[in-house]
Amino acid sequence: MNEVSHGILRRFAVLLGAQWFREILQSIFLIVLARSSTTTYGEFMLAFSIAQVVVFVAEFGLNQHLVTLLGGRDSEKIELISEVSILKGGLLLVGMAAAQGFASWQHYDPSLRLLILVVVAGVGFQALTTSFYVAYQVEGRQHVEARIRAFSASLGFGYGLTSLLAGMSPVWVACYLALETSVGLGVALMETLSRARLSLRRPRLGRLVSRARGGLIFVVMALAAILYNKNNIFFLQSYAGSDGVAQYSVTWQMVDGISVLTSNLLLKNVLFPLFVNLNREGPGEMAAVARNCARWLLLASFPIMFVLFVESDRLIGLVYGEGYGRAIRLQQILVVTVLFSFLHNLAAYLMMAMKQERLLLGFYLVGLTFNLVVCAVVIPRFPLEGAAAAIVLTKGLMMLLTAGTCQGRMGLISRGAWLQTALAVLAGAALYALGTAGLFREAGEILALAPIGILALKWYREPSQPPGGTGPV
Repeated sequence: MNEVSHGILRRFAVLLGAQWFREILQSIFLIVLARSSTTTYGEFMLAFSIAQVVVFVAEFGLNQHLVTLLGGRDSEKIELISEVSILKGGLLLVGMAAAQGFASWQHYDPSLRLLILVVVAGVGFQALTTSFYVAYQVEGRQHVEARIRAFSASLGFGYGLTSLLAGMSPVWVACYLALETSVGLGVALMETLSRARLSLRRPRLGRLVSRARGGLIFVVMALAAILYNKNNIFFLQSYAGSDGVAQYSVTWQMVDGISVLTSNLLLKNVLFPLFVNLNREGPGEMAAVARNCARWLLLASFPIMFVLFVESDRLIGLVYGEGYGRAIRLQQILVVTVLFSFLHNLAAYLMMAMKQERLLLGFYLVGLTFNLVVCAVVIPRFPLEGAAAAIVLTKGLMMLLTAGTCQGRMGLISRGAWLQTALAVLAGAALYALGTAGLFREAGEILALAPIGILALKWYREPSQPPGGTGPV
């Protein structure tokens, strides 16, 4: 049985369509916002960073626990969703209070503190909505999730763009998040109740405590992950202000957007539930699926990094305008995180599927500590470059820890895949040098991508390995 028979591509495709639709709307909104005011854009990005810390803890931590709870327990679906949602609600309330405490501690202006409150509250509904999305993913009904995401994004960003173009205050503009997430929550709730009977029993305290204890390790893991991704933003706000945050954020939105797209859609929403189910049946088939996914992620990362690097001047200038010249160099530094994130995220979900959460938590805590040290040492001296270096070094360390563990246990990427990819990359580099020297820039870029395309076609035509297929060769 190969990856196609598991419906991976079909499930990924429907979610990708909805996510692309939302990303297009979000990109338009952020571009209009960035062009309207650098300072306001920087404040929004700071508020988003704080909100993502709050919601990621509840959403990621308890969602992964919910995947393991829902497997084979359809009769308890509503009860499990409600119990996990209650825990998420409690975490969100604590997180919102902590966000306001952090903003006061940093002596942010009252207007910025209010913006942070509105953004955190708006994004917070997302954590409740994703409880229903997890149920769809376990059932293989990603198409339902895709429809809800697309519908709610249309309403939310429609309001956001309208209010932004109308010149409304940032706080009123930020209400688009609450509209999007509340609509998504309402539609998901109605869709779920139309297929299952609502249980009106009061959640039992003992079960809630049990769920909280079972999800605690995921919550701490999520907190460590989001903090090491956002610490440099908080340091940057202190040492370079909102303008520095804006310079970093415009390029991080591009680079990290690729990683998030893959991590959230393919890995978290499609492959992780599949890995959990396959691991119950036997680790051989899960390892075969993981190995094939790993080599494709490895191969896909290089053309993405190449385009983001060589076209950084055009992308930044065309999309965001002339006020973000310093972001060009930052993007050229940050592109390597695409490779690091692809492999680390795949390995992290594999470790969770194999019940290695405690070891993975240790890795995340090591990464968080390392990141704090780098931020504290480098950013005060070199704010923008230090922020980029902190995240690159941290993601590189996390890839070595997690992917290295999976490589040792299941031969995640074979030596043959490494060698073929390396040869394609070297051939592309040589063709790029020849093309740009003898022809013109665009010709060199097209030639550089040709070896990767040829290798991808070769792999596509190869028959899939059987379960328990060969590891390193």
